[in-house]
Amino acid sequence: MSDKIQMKTPLVEMDGDEMTRILWKMIKDKLICPFVDLNSEYYDLGLVNREKTKDQVTIDSAEATKKYGVAVKCATITPNAERVKEYNLTQMWKSPNGTIRAILDGTVFRTPILVKGITPYISNWKKPITIARHAYGDVYKNSEMVVAEGSKAELVVTDKDGNESRQLIHEFIGSDGIIQGLHNIDKSIGSFARACFNFALDKKQDLWFATKDTISKKYDHRFKDIFNQIFENEYKDKFENAGITYFYTLIDDAVARVVRSEGGYIWACKNYDGDVMSDMVATAFGSLAMMTSVLVSPDGIYEYEAAHGTVQRHYYKYLKGESTSTNSVATIFAWSGALRKRGELDGNLELAVFADKLEKATIDTIESGIMTGDLYLLSSLENKQKVDSESFLDAVNERLSALMV
Repeated sequence: MSDKIQMKTPLVEMDGDEMTRILWKMIKDKLICPFVDLNSEYYDLGLVNREKTKDQVTIDSAEATKKYGVAVKCATITPNAERVKEYNLTQMWKSPNGTIRAILDGTVFRTPILVKGITPYISNWKKPITIARHAYGDVYKNSEMVVAEGSKAELVVTDKDGNESRQLIHEFIGSDGIIQGLHNIDKSIGSFARACFNFALDKKQDLWFATKDTISKKYDHRFKDIFNQIFENEYKDKFENAGITYFYTLIDDAVARVVRSEGGYIWACKNYDGDVMSDMVATAFGSLAMMTSVLVSPDGIYEYEAAHGTVQRHYYKYLKGESTSTNSVATIFAWSGALRKRGELDGNLELAVFADKLEKATIDTIESGIMTGDLYLLSSLENKQKVDSESFLDAVNERLSALMV
């Protein structure tokens, strides 16, 4: 194609690890660069480069995202002890996602991608369920210790005047144990609430929020109170005018309601709850590789990513020269989401329309029967055909090329 779509403003491109890094390049080469004169500021968040830069590259990529407003991120490794040894790391680097989310103070919204032929495991789910995950604090920014028998653990807070407040956690009599300290801040909880309320208004969908405030009477109750205060003061009339509702319940009750529902709403969760429930919802709808994920900050900054990991097992097969059938849909939709948002923010309709066509070509390919192995096992289509990773992208390219004529 001679006349490629131009981009006015760069988007931030964050490369990643293992099989998703291989797919990342394929997607760019086959589905993006033939049609778009890609304008991106590139950051290599692969584990090798994070080690080389002492993880400064992750911080730099987040700051660039604040500058340009839109980013697209490949899946990355959060190293454990085995990875430290495998990659000869000097330390167990923190989750890049956690670092980026803390800097952007964003909320993660994850929504399943529905296609014909794949029926949710929960038969009454007819519409997508979007998980809104608070992306700050809790266990992801915890402090924890192993405690010896005979010790006494206390929660100690020193105020700005040097005054101490103490509260007993536990006296470890007769056994060693463990303790964990969590925190959150009102500012981030407020940003989380506003991001959820704004997203609900944008999507014209009901918003649910759930914690365990009956047990956590200070920590979880704080979330409930802040959500309620902001809703009553800033969003109640807007929700009524939009014909949507805000609903609070306990997390265990929410799980029961979700399973019985038909979907079609946004479910807001605290950080850990959202981490778990997004994977549950994705798998119940079909596949974690069929899930969009976007981090939205209160300042209107967007970071699009695949909701899954780096597909380590397929990467090792790839290194041996073996064929893989890795699902690239979530990564394709990360690119389409970022390009659409870049187009919307810049008033670049052509770029936004291209993103729509890229998604349509991807879904049409699957619904025509051409799909990767994970979807082949789930699909009820009679004419389905399992293809390898590259062949799937070639099939998407064929349909996209036809749509671009």
